[in-house]
Amino acid sequence: MPPPPRHTKLPHQLNQIRTFVDAKIKWVRDPYLDFAVEREKDLKQAISVKNHILSTPSNSLPLSTASLLKPHLHLPTSTSTSKFSLKYPSLFTQFHPSPHLSPHLTLTPQALGLHKEESAIHTSPSHRNEAVRRLAKLLMLTGASRLPLYVIERLKWDMGLPHNYFLTLLADFPEYFQVCEVRDELGGEQVLALELVSWREELAVSELERRAWNGGDLGRERGMRIAFPMCLTKGFELEKKVRNWVEQWQDLPYISPYENAFHLPPNSEQAEKWAVAVLHELLWLMVSKKTERDNVFCLGEYLGFGARFKKALVHHPSIFYLSNKIRTQTVVLREAYRKDFLVEKHPLMGMRYRYIHLMNKVPKRRKQAVV
Repeated sequence: MPPPPRHTKLPHQLNQIRTFVDAKIKWVRDPYLDFAVEREKDLKQAISVKNHILSTPSNSLPLSTASLLKPHLHLPTSTSTSKFSLKYPSLFTQFHPSPHLSPHLTLTPQALGLHKEESAIHTSPSHRNEAVRRLAKLLMLTGASRLPLYVIERLKWDMGLPHNYFLTLLADFPEYFQVCEVRDELGGEQVLALELVSWREELAVSELERRAWNGGDLGRERGMRIAFPMCLTKGFELEKKVRNWVEQWQDLPYISPYENAFHLPPNSEQAEKWAVAVLHELLWLMVSKKTERDNVFCLGEYLGFGARFKKALVHHPSIFYLSNKIRTQTVVLREAYRKDFLVEKHPLMGMRYRYIHLMNKVPKRRKQAVV
């Protein structure tokens, strides 16, 4: 079993409790980040339907069966599988295999072509190794180096793991992962979990630490004063007392998210900076640098960061943006975007944008019908 992360020791004066300034920070809409979220509407559901179709021997799925799978396909309760597929005719095709059978759903040639390219990315050695490293780092953020499988399932899409990652990825890396049972901190029951076989010191470096050390100005000592990149929606300004508080808060020592700092007073500014570091690193592990707020809170509750993550989102709108688009709330890492474009686009995100383009493409026959 991997050892727990090292504890952080800081000067006594940094453990004193200082709370956030008494000021209300209003939420201001960012149209670019909202668009970055909104353009992926129905994408996760479409890919889920696609994967279920291709998991069958015939590469087709009876609509009657698909209707029973709605909860697993993440489709809205108000939308039938048939209507959803008809909404995207460039991706899905309905056909009758025989007069006595119910309609079946299959993929268009264009969708099948994209799937093959997507599969090539998932099976490439470089991507597999990178996915393993990111999953290992996620487990290392937990302190105990293990997470219930249901929590990983919630984050699977945003982390860019293959939909059948348990068989196609984890089974090939027994030196990294093993399955165990843990007591669910939320439900109190024993559940299956994924555990890191051994602590990987070379991976216990956050994105912010990597940037600082590569810059050459800072040594690799603990307690460095690393500031979080900050940006706000155009036209939005923080109140002066909030701005002054943030500047002083930024000057506090940076505690790595891979260290254990739960011994710090939970309401202290230093503890808040550590919680923000954990949330920042979590979002950086996502290929889209965003995930649903409920996923963040689910993980936070399991790790003991429940209230801290909520405070981080409220207190630091210049680091994290909360979008209300596509029937949910999504936490976006601001620094990862320039307007609505990812600064560093992962190959899987390039594929997802191509799926979006195909979903929005109207077949020629439909265009003629509209005319």
